[in-house]
This record gives sequence, structure tokens and C-alpha cells, in this order.
Amino acid sequence: MVFKKMLSAFGVGGPSVDTVLTNPNTRPGLTLDGHVNLVGGDAPAAIEQVVIGLVTRVEVEGHDAEYSGTLEFHRMVVSGPLQLAPKQQLSIPFQLPVPWETPITDVYGQRLHGMTMGLRTELAIARAVDKSDLDQVAVHPLPVHERILEAFQRLGFQFKHADLERGHIRGVQQTLPFYQEIEFFAAPQYASTIREAELTFVTSPHGVEVILECDKRGGFLSAGHDAFGRYQVSHADADKVDWAQVVDGWLRETTSRYGSLRAQGYGPQGYGAGKSHGHGHGRGVGMGGMVAGAALGVAGGMIAGEMIGDAFEGDAGEDFGGDFGGFEE
Repeated sequence: MVFKKMLSAFGVGGPSVDTVLTNPNTRPGLTLDGHVNLVGGDAPAAIEQVVIGLVTRVEVEGHDAEYSGTLEFHRMVVSGPLQLAPKQQLSIPFQLPVPWETPITDVYGQRLHGMTMGLRTELAIARAVDKSDLDQVAVHPLPVHERILEAFQRLGFQFKHADLERGHIRGVQQTLPFYQEIEFFAAPQYASTIREAELTFVTSPHGVEVILECDKRGGFLSAGHDAFGRYQVSHADADKVDWAQVVDGWLRETTSRYGSLRAQGYGPQGYGAGKSHGHGHGRGVGMGGMVAGAALGVAGGMIAGEMIGDAFEGDAGEDFGGDFGGFEE
């Protein structure tokens, strides 16, 4: 009997946990539904709590190195203390809200290369080794995300990679401790100006802040540098505009000489911003005023663009498969 208690303390013959999702596919702002299924072990067990949480892989930049780690960014208790009898079977239903800022992992059924997402279930057992279970989750884009990604494809950009960077975007209302970067190789018509473009979505119930970072080529008398643009769109406008035209306008504005001057602090109403992964030592630059959406050919000013100099600060339809060429099955 003493030996059995010792085995139980090491998780041998103890309860088991298995989470079953009704559907592993979801979108930002929706839910993940399912059941946590418990089966008692060889002896009675005191369960302290059952917790589920969304986990993903995040890149972190420190003083001298960059590394990645698994981060839980959203969790919910699905059960408090309970007693589980030997071999007893118990099913606990749950409905987990998916945060609006949850990064996109899949586009048209294909995994974005570089992205991982899972639902982890933790079973806290009194005086014994805790048990856990991990289930893969697929987060699909909302309509406005989809239209913007389609626009990059229509303009000839090729998907390169996606990852999550730990940190916050200065001036943006951000609730998660990281932001997603979706990277593209430049389309031929932009290749003389930029090498690559990075796209970041910060989503809320009302709309999406779109942040563009373009790796701009140097000229005869100037070195290459990163140019930034920031734009606000509404969920309601997903099907109301020509997104290829809008995105083309964003890219040309972000990389224009006027945009670059404003990003360096020469525009009206400039104020400081900085990029400093990990430790806040960013260089101060200016941020220009708002540009009405009508300038991009969008009626009613539905989109406003804001050129921003180095904007980040760190804390530590059509089938995309062929044209983007970088997805993992």
C-alpha cells in the first residue's frame, strides 16, 4: 500500500485527462468549445482545479541573443476542487473565448510556416504529479484580415515566414504580450524600392490596426532603412473597398520620400517612438499626423494612415498555397 502511494505521488496509476475539442478551428473573437474528460486512477484523487490555456511559440530578443519559448497567453479555470473516485469517468464542458488579438495560424486550410498554437489542459492533483494534455488549434483570419492578405497576393508579394515577437507596439492598445509579424518577399513592381515587407494586425472588436514595416533599399546617396506605416480599418468595411488598391496606397505612402521624412520627425505634430527589443533603449524619432483615407482613394475617410518611425518596443477566395509558396501542411 505504501508502494502504491509512492507510485501515485509520481503519477503512476493516477487520474488521466483528455481534452476533446468540438472543432479545433476558430477565429479571433470567437470561442473554442469542448469537453475535458477525466478518468480516475487506482485510488481516490483530490483534484484541486482543472485549467485550460492557449499556448504558442514566441521569439524573444535579449541583450546579446535571440531565442524562442512557449508562452501561455490566455487561460480559464473550468473546474474548482473535486473528488475523483477510482476509475470514475467525468466530462466537464467548456467554452473558451478566443482573444481578439490571437495571431493567425492558418490561411485557407494551410498552416502559416513558423506558427504554432495549442490548447493545454492542466489537471492539478493534491500531493501528486500534475497531469496535462495538449491539443493543436487552428486560428483562421477574420474577413478583413483575409482581404488584406489576398491583396498582398494579388499585388505579387510572396509569403516568406510568420512569427511572434515578444513586446508591445508603442501607441497601440495591445492586450497580449507579443505581436505577430507576417513577412513577404517584395513583389516585382516594388522590388526597386523595398526588399521585404512585414505585416502586423492588432485586432479589437471594432477593427484592426495594420502596421507595415518595409525594408527599404538604399539610394545613390542614402543607406537602406526600415520604413513604417500604421493604418486603421473597420471590420464592417471588409467587402466595401478594393483592397489591392488600398494596400498599394499604403505601401507607396509608407515608402515615399514624404513618408520617410515624416517618419524622421519632419512632419507636423511629430512625437517620439522607438524600437528596442527587450530593454527600452530606442532612438527617438518623430511621428507624423493622420492622413485621410480619401487620399488613398477610399470614400468617406474610412481608413486613416499614420506614418510612424521605428514603432516597436520589446519586452525581453484564391488558393494561397501555390502563390505564397511557404506554407506547411
